[in-house]
Amino acid sequence: QVQLVESGGGLVQAGGSLRLSCAASRRTFSSYTMGWFRQAPGKEREFVAVISWSGRSTYYADSVKGRFTISRDNAKITVYLQMNSLKAEDTAVYYCAAKPPGSDYDQTHEYDYWGQGTQVTVSS
Repeated sequence: QVQLVESGGGLVQAGGSLRLSCAASRRTFSSYTMGWFRQAPGKEREFVAVISWSGRSTYYADSVKGRFTISRDNAKITVYLQMNSLKAEDTAVYYCAAKPPGSDYDQTHEYDYWGQGTQVTVSS
């Protein structure tokens, strides 16, 4: 069992930045692929970014490419999402999730563990 706890959400003006953190409960975290997803009111949960267990591979949704950066520190068993140039449409609850390597990285059903989510609100 891996527990994930997100933090760092909040209210920010359009054009601003936030850094989300996701702390894992177990050292085996370092063997998992880690993803960030988000869910806006009335919408389905959508893929945002993913990072491989080694940190060498990252992928992003087109909507955040060039603005968001995912990273991880396996020594601290934490994954981060740096969000710059935020837009009103980035407003959502952001979730981190963990899955074994392989399989589709942008599908929610592929992930075994989820955090409770952190609210990000971008005012225009």
